[in-house]
Amino acid sequence: MSDEVSAQLAEACPIVEVLDHVAGKWSIGIIVAAANGPVRFTELERAVEGISRRMLTLNLRKLERDGLLVRTVYPTVPPRVEYELTDMARELYESLRGLLDRAQKHRGSIAASRIAYDSGNAA
Repeated sequence: MSDEVSAQLAEACPIVEVLDHVAGKWSIGIIVAAANGPVRFTELERAVEGISRRMLTLNLRKLERDGLLVRTVYPTVPPRVEYELTDMARELYESLRGLLDRAQKHRGSIAASRIAYDSGNAA
């Protein structure tokens, strides 16, 4: 492998890694749930349907590590923790909104296409 190709792959790895984190259903749900301002762990847990506490914790850490979330701990008893999107994540959310709007707009057509496909490919 040439040095140029190796350099391109090394540069692409963080991008692929971040896309892997963001493209997961949990990450998207977290970003959407946190889009309206600071949100607490329990609010995220309720908003992201089907996510376990462990999976939520892991995904919050990944998103924070990638610079998409800011975690703020308030010195209260018990400690209050809030998560907020960074500017980079807000920009990403705007792109996601376009995808979500498009999916909603074409929901009926997609369902009809699936039914037609499934009925034509029944074994």
